[in-house]
Amino acid sequence: MIAVNLSDEDRWKKYNNFSPLISIFKKFHPLNEEIERRINQHTFPVSYKKNKYLVSPIDRNKYLFLIIKGVVRGFVKEGNAEITTWISKENEIVGTIRNLWTEGDSDEYLQALEDVDLIAIPHILTEYLYENFPEANVVGRKMMEMHYRSAEERAFLCRISSAEKRYKRFLISFPQLINRVSLKHIASFLGVRLETLSRIRAKI
Repeated sequence: MIAVNLSDEDRWKKYNNFSPLISIFKKFHPLNEEIERRINQHTFPVSYKKNKYLVSPIDRNKYLFLIIKGVVRGFVKEGNAEITTWISKENEIVGTIRNLWTEGDSDEYLQALEDVDLIAIPHILTEYLYENFPEANVVGRKMMEMHYRSAEERAFLCRISSAEKRYKRFLISFPQLINRVSLKHIASFLGVRLETLSRIRAKI
């Protein structure tokens, strides 16, 4: 994936002339003009149709993605089976976890579950911001705290022994995804068979 060579004004015309990533970062800490300038210059909008891969094992990992519209899932393969490891929606930042902030190989897939609009964030940009701006490290720490809590919830969800209780916990923790994600992906995320999940839903 290659950034289109457009001016900042043309690139961000549909987003009030600046990268939406700036608004997300400002929720955690004020930014100076130089950080905003570099974000506008080095991030860029991309779109994928439903079911297309943002990243697959044949790709080099170079970006994180801010979801502007749509739902994305991460998964790995075990034989012919797909194991969904996370599902994210608007205003969340996603990427391959197993080689985060590196350009090495990964066995992870990122797939659009709806038509998605995203902001691509080059790893080289985040590294530069961390190295040169203290406020970027504050933003990064606070965002990492959010991702850690989300990962902890996913880990807890997978350890609930009862499939029914696991699904009920999913309804509480991820209510916005219930009607947007197919049952087969929810079943994969919860580690239950599709038939089992269908019975649980009918019972509830």
